[in-house]
Amino acid sequence: MRVAYLGPPGTFCQRAAETWVAKRPWPAARLELVPMDTITEVAMAVQDGQADAGIVPIENSVEGTVNLTLDLLFAIKEIKIQGEIVLEIEHYLATEKSNAAGPIEVIYSHPQALAQCRQYLERHYPVARIVPTASTGAAAALVAAGTERAAAIVSRAAVDLYGLEVLAAGIQDFASNKTRFVVLGHGLPAPTGRDKTSLVLALRENRPGGLYQVLKDFADAVIDLTKIESRPAKQELGDYVFFIDCEGHVDHGRLAGVIARLQEKTALLEVLGSYPRWG
Repeated sequence: MRVAYLGPPGTFCQRAAETWVAKRPWPAARLELVPMDTITEVAMAVQDGQADAGIVPIENSVEGTVNLTLDLLFAIKEIKIQGEIVLEIEHYLATEKSNAAGPIEVIYSHPQALAQCRQYLERHYPVARIVPTASTGAAAALVAAGTERAAAIVSRAAVDLYGLEVLAAGIQDFASNKTRFVVLGHGLPAPTGRDKTSLVLALRENRPGGLYQVLKDFADAVIDLTKIESRPAKQELGDYVFFIDCEGHVDHGRLAGVIARLQEKTALLEVLGSYPRWG
């Protein structure tokens, strides 16, 4: 069982992958965690059969959606969401040990991590150069090389893995900072009774009440929506698709009925995944 994740080792995504596989029934000897450089590479590895599953971030409680993940789910029809993992995220500011006593001139991290620590950086490092990287693990590796007076926003695992010196812990701007990761694979898991479904849809035309008519079907069926978000359809300016997360499984009677009705009302409706809820 090969599980791809947004690497390199030391990322929060690795922790999510380890958390997910720990709940699987497979023998440890048959598991292989495979780090990838980008979210796109994770998705492509699953699509092409190089990995049996892929773990990628999809949203954060502070900074919101990881748009690239949504766009890939919409674009690659062969992959589906098969599960989710929600983790508390604590950010560390760390540097190579020889830099610990001097001024920090540049700070590296993934754009989401930088955004989640924006206020801290503005207060404590107002003149430092902020440089985004492909992942927090990549930021840790850059700083560990020790070629400049740099620090990185990383996980505790990355601090230990790369032998960094902690300058500050818990630097995220909000104490409650959670990231949701999704498991990518082929096909839909069977219903568990505690499921969530992710959909994408497009309206037939832009008219008053169009979205309301779609959402009303969920309300009439007493199905809770846990998320709704629009994204450009990548066609004309003003054309949008809507990503919806709701409770229930596509094979469950009430939700199956709603989807059948929506197929008659929408220009596009695709199931991105139907999977066990986290927790």
